[in-house]
Amino acid sequence: MSYHRASGRYTTPAIFFHWAIFLLVALAYLAIEIRGPKGSDSRALWSSVHLWAGTLVLALAVLRLLWRLWAGAPTELTGNRLLAFLARAAHLALYAFIFAQPLLGILMINAGGHPVTLAWINVNYTLIGADPVAKPLLKTAHVWLGNAFYWVIGLHALAAIAHHVVFKDQTLRRMV
Repeated sequence: MSYHRASGRYTTPAIFFHWAIFLLVALAYLAIEIRGPKGSDSRALWSSVHLWAGTLVLALAVLRLLWRLWAGAPTELTGNRLLAFLARAAHLALYAFIFAQPLLGILMINAGGHPVTLAWINVNYTLIGADPVAKPLLKTAHVWLGNAFYWVIGLHALAAIAHHVVFKDQTLRRMV
């Protein structure tokens, strides 16, 4: 069943999920980059913001995927098979990222022997127990994936701009 508009635009919930997740990923990146030295109040604050942003990304990613499976998406605009393939591959990678990155962060914290604690509401959750062997591997994967996705997210944004400016199609307008 497809609930996208006849205009070819994404549905309002799909647009909301896209931009909310974008803002939360940007906030998570900002928080981790400016958090400050270990033991500082700044680090505690921005680490809490990072954990909140990551947790919300994961929650919205689940809702976004469920919505996408239920409501579908507008038909592809491009007749170019290579561009269509690249767009599908990029979107699949972005979906994998919004699930894998928060999960790696949660698992890394848990493997260090700590629950993820959401500040200001004192909610704690644990998916796995302490594992000193897994923790550095999970940390490496979390950091590596985060750094790799600076590039993927940037290429995604550049592709949207290219569709708007160079190809002059409706790709960008469908998501705003």
